[in-house]
Amino acid sequence: MKYASLRRITSVAEASTFEQVKIQNPTASADYARQFYHEDLVLYESFFIIMLSRANKTIAYAKISQGGVSSTVVDPKIVCKLAVDSLCSGVILVHNHPSGNTDASQPDKDLTKKISQALSYLDIDVIDHIILTEDSFLSFRKEGLL
Repeated sequence: MKYASLRRITSVAEASTFEQVKIQNPTASADYARQFYHEDLVLYESFFIIMLSRANKTIAYAKISQGGVSSTVVDPKIVCKLAVDSLCSGVILVHNHPSGNTDASQPDKDLTKKISQALSYLDIDVIDHIILTEDSFLSFRKEGLL
């Protein structure tokens, strides 16, 4: 029995509107991630991963989930599968808070820890977890949460 692909990984090379860039800091991560969000930034919560090469250059991205106004469901197995499929060395986790509050909730922290632990067994680093709002962002790395 064949299984359908869980999610489409969009490589930066094949996405004409997205260019390969080197992510050097949390602001660059947030700026790069904003291109995935449109009106949904303030309407409902979505979760993406950005996959990076060893040199921290973007090689692919994928939308993991889209939820309601205050949460979305993220399965760490899907994150791990897509990271492995892309042959990346690191990932940046990204989700938005439509409320405009950049504070990381306990479930946000727990999910980040769970994904980080799972990916560590595969030698894939979680470079950062960015929470976006319409006019701001929070970096787990910068805040010492990662």
